[in-house]
Amino acid sequence: MSYVDEVYERVVAQNPGEPEFHQAVKEVLDSLKLVIDANEEKYRKAGILERFVEPERIISFKVPWVDDKGNVQVNKGYRVQFNSAIGPYKGGLRLHPSVNQSILKFLGFEQTLKNSLTGLPMGGGKGGSNFDPKGKSDREVMAFCQSFMTELYRHIGKDTDVPAGDIGVGAREVGYLFGQYKRLTGLYEGVLTGKGLTFGGSLARTQATGYGLIYILNEMLSHNGKELAGKTVLVSGSGNVAIYAVEKVQQYGAKVVAMSDSNGYVYDPDGIKLDVVKEIKEGRRGRIKEYVDAVPTAKYTEGKGIWTIPCDIALPCATQNELNLDDAKALIANGCFAVAEGANMPSTREATDLFVEKKILFMPGKAANAGGVATSGLEQSQNSLRLSWTFEEVDAKLHDIMVNIFAKADDAAKRYGVEGNYVAGANIAGFEKVVDAMIAQGVV
Repeated sequence: MSYVDEVYERVVAQNPGEPEFHQAVKEVLDSLKLVIDANEEKYRKAGILERFVEPERIISFKVPWVDDKGNVQVNKGYRVQFNSAIGPYKGGLRLHPSVNQSILKFLGFEQTLKNSLTGLPMGGGKGGSNFDPKGKSDREVMAFCQSFMTELYRHIGKDTDVPAGDIGVGAREVGYLFGQYKRLTGLYEGVLTGKGLTFGGSLARTQATGYGLIYILNEMLSHNGKELAGKTVLVSGSGNVAIYAVEKVQQYGAKVVAMSDSNGYVYDPDGIKLDVVKEIKEGRRGRIKEYVDAVPTAKYTEGKGIWTIPCDIALPCATQNELNLDDAKALIANGCFAVAEGANMPSTREATDLFVEKKILFMPGKAANAGGVATSGLEQSQNSLRLSWTFEEVDAKLHDIMVNIFAKADDAAKRYGVEGNYVAGANIAGFEKVVDAMIAQGVV
């Protein structure tokens, strides 16, 4: 049995009932076989893979809070501190009913590689709770965030672990969390990123993940003799990542014809009117189906199906495993030639394998959506320096980081004889840096 297979079997045996984590480990280790086989003796002796797939620390705690009716509610809170070989733990906090330890371990594992790719000194972590901020009042959200931070503050710090926003955690939630951290510690430091501009936030952070996705997509297309201008694009989701991916796609001269949310999708053959989407989603936190009220020529469809619409480029920007094998087949059959992941692991293993097999230009999430955490890292730098860079300065740094991520993934794929396989390339490039640091630091 190969070293990779041994370690994967161990992961499954020691982490029962965690399918998302199993999936992430399997996909990454399989794509790393080339580099692992080439260094097997050294890696085995140092127990590299066994250490690489095991989080350094998992904190699990209860989060009691009082709702507007005076009733006590209790949620589960987590922080997975996965790997600190190249810097303090860095990764978002997710508030969503689906949150569990398996999902957070998968996200923390992926985050380790993603953060490595940025070139910034950031380790990997992830956290959150099964609390659902949807439908909650500001006071209820504040009560939850304050209770959550009352435990979390013991485990984080600007040089230890720097959380950020994720699904369900925007500027409002980060503000409440930061306020409680400051109250408990008496410290005004860059312990959270995604903060408001009045208290240490970075310009361009809101746009960063979506913009970064398009910067690396454009670099991948250019490298392969193609361009964005004039192409038809599908974008799943209608949250922060999707909105600003659409904005940047349109700036490059392409046309986005569909967006979605968890209820269904809207198709506008004339091109999505982003101002309408922003008003619905950012203005009143509504549902995407309201788009057709403002644009009667558009069509709303309940449920799945966005990937059946003919397109040149697909950008899954919603959630994990949203694009399955049948979706991938439909995209390819309808002429799609490029896919870049704005969400974390939005394509199933079967879909990813098909894209690679059929030579679709495919950029995995750990590379394609790294713009958000990269700009979080830039926010950390600004906090440490007590400086605030302009939007243009941050955007230029973000663009350079995404171009460099593509170059690293492309170079690693070429070095191991799988040119054009950016899944393998991104995993190898991120892995090599982390492993070199782990070996240099001894058994820790």
